[in-house]
Amino acid sequence: MTALEIVRVRPGEELFPAWWEVYAASDRGELGDLAATWTLPELESSFAVERKALRQLALAGVADGEVVAMAWLELPQLDNLHRLECELHVRPDRRGRGHGSAMLAVVESLARTEGRSVIGAEINWPAAAGVAGGQAATAASPGVAFAWKRGFDLVLDDVRRDLLLPVAAPLLDELAREAAAHHGGYELRSWVGPLPEDLVAEWAALDASLDTEAPTGALDVEERVADVAAVREREALVEAQARSSVHTVALAPDGRLAAYSEIVVPGHDPTRSYQDGTLVTRAHRGHRLGLAVKVANLRLLQARFPEVRRVITWNADSNTHMIAVNERLGFVVVGRSGEFQKRL
Repeated sequence: MTALEIVRVRPGEELFPAWWEVYAASDRGELGDLAATWTLPELESSFAVERKALRQLALAGVADGEVVAMAWLELPQLDNLHRLECELHVRPDRRGRGHGSAMLAVVESLARTEGRSVIGAEINWPAAAGVAGGQAATAASPGVAFAWKRGFDLVLDDVRRDLLLPVAAPLLDELAREAAAHHGGYELRSWVGPLPEDLVAEWAALDASLDTEAPTGALDVEERVADVAAVREREALVEAQARSSVHTVALAPDGRLAAYSEIVVPGHDPTRSYQDGTLVTRAHRGHRLGLAVKVANLRLLQARFPEVRRVITWNADSNTHMIAVNERLGFVVVGRSGEFQKRL
C-alpha cells in the first residue's frame, strides 16, 4: 500500500480543486442527484473569508501523486471550544486501502493538539436504507460503517425532507389564515439580504440558541455565543459565496423578536435552496408562529427566486413539531443522516 502524505491546502493552491473533487465524488457517489454538495467556488470563498467565530482547515491525503482523501475541519472559536467538526472523504475508487484511517489518525492528533476532546461528524445516506443502527444503512453508507468501526457514537438521528416548488398559492393562503387565527397582534416582516440594524442583536441571540433549543439527543454541544460581529461575518461570507438569504421574522406586540426563519439560495446552483434555522422563542410558542414565518418565507422565496425548484431541510427525528409543520407544507422524506461524535 502506498503511504499517504497528508498536507494542508488553501484556496488558490494547486491541490485545492483536487481536494474538492474527492469530496464531491464521494458525496455524489453515495447520494447521486440528492447530494447537497457545496460547489468549488463556495468552498473557496468559505476558506478565504476570515471569521471570528470559526476556524477552518483543509487537509489533503496524497498517494501516488494524486489527492485520494480529504478532511474538512471546523474549530469553533467563541464557544464549544471542546469540539472539532470533521467531514472526511476517500475517493470511491481508492477505498479499502487504509487512507481514511490514516486521515482520521491525523485529525485526532490535531484535535488533541488544539485541546479539543470531542470530534463531531455528520453522515448522510439514502432514506431507503433506514436508520444508522440497521444493517441496511451500514451497508449502504461507507461513512456509517467507517464511523462505527472507529469508535464514533450515533448521538442524533436526522431526516432530510425536500419540498418541490412551487407550492400552490391556495395551500399557502389556507395555512397563512390558519396561523393568523392564532397569532393576532404579531407582525410578520420578510426581506432578502442582510439583517436590519434594529433586528440584528435579537437575531444573534435567538439564532445562537438554535443548537440547544432544537432537539440535540446526546450531542455534546453548548449554546453558541450571541455575537453581532459574527452574524455580520456570516453575512459577508454569504455574499462572497454568491448566496442569498431569504428571511421572515415575527415581532411580538412589544416589538421584540419572537420567531424567525431563513432560507439560503446558492447562486452557483440556483435551482435548489436550503432551509436554515427556524425557531420560536419559548415565551411565544403556541401561537403557530413557526408555521406563519415558514409560509411567509416561502411566498417571498417563490416571488424573488422563481428558478428555485427545491427546498432542502434536515430535522432531528424527534423534532415532531417542526416535522408536522414541514409535512403540512408538502415536504417529503428523501434521505437520512446521523450526527456522530467521538470522545478522545
